Amino acid sequence: MEYRFELALCAALESPDSVVARQLGAGVTNPGGRIVDVCVLTPGPGFDRRASITADRIPDPAIEAAVGPGEAVPVSAAFDLPADRAAAVIDRAVGVGYLERDRRDGRAVVRATARYPDDWIGSLTAIENKPDLSTPGDLAAQLRYDVALGLFDEVVLATGSYVTRAHLNRIPETVGVWRFDPESGDREVVREPTRLDPGASGVEIRDERALRTDVALVDPAEKARKRRRIAERAYGKGWRPDPPRCVYARATDDGRPHCDRFDQIVDPGRDCGTTCAAFEPADPPALDRDRLRDARTAWVADPDGAEPRRQASLSRFR
Repeated sequence: MEYRFELALCAALESPDSVVARQLGAGVTNPGGRIVDVCVLTPGPGFDRRASITADRIPDPAIEAAVGPGEAVPVSAAFDLPADRAAAVIDRAVGVGYLERDRRDGRAVVRATARYPDDWIGSLTAIENKPDLSTPGDLAAQLRYDVALGLFDEVVLATGSYVTRAHLNRIPETVGVWRFDPESGDREVVREPTRLDPGASGVEIRDERALRTDVALVDPAEKARKRRRIAERAYGKGWRPDPPRCVYARATDDGRPHCDRFDQIVDPGRDCGTTCAAFEPADPPALDRDRLRDARTAWVADPDGAEPRRQASLSRFR
């Protein structure tokens, strides 16, 4: 249920002025400590310059390396990393088109193909999905984590349940609340989120117990670095899964995996394959994810020689 809810919400949130991704790590001192269900990235002033570099994620160490689009510099001077790690980062950065590699006087040198814009991220919104509020699980703790850390500009709870005053009282008042119908795609704003301050220090909750809460202080520089990583991951990843390799599989018009045998959206990693009694192996259905994503969002599929497509807008997912 939650998987189908999540994909429907991602499809409904797509717009030409945003980038939508799902299942992104949002921990700072404990990178695996928090996974955000859905993230919406809106463009900043430098978005078109970032989009013109590559459609893929740029490795963070390459962005932080002492290398720009001017004179090529030796790898040893550009990267403060072990040699094998630097080589892996360079291979990836060259592969996505951010770095160029050469040899001069017997030494490996690198140069950036473009200057990386620091202002391409307009805002980041974290969305926690809980279709049924009667089984909240760790919902309150997850939302307290997001608000205390303040990594995102806004935090929202998306649910399919009727939202009562008691529900609202159990979550931080800065968290926005949406009631979303995955069948129709209709979204009702029950409570607007209060804007957080990613530029301030934050508190990362590492562990909560009955009489003790372990936390870590996170300074603005650490938060800014993590925000860039999240934005890069969101830009390169998107939200559409690979369709199932089954005769009953097809892709919906918005790119969700659908099973015609059971007439529902499916999770290919869990619902399909040899564990399904109706499974019949076949080539995956045709799905041009790049075309869909390019047409429906601010992401640019083929940036080579592309002119900036728009003046970045900060419209709110309408």
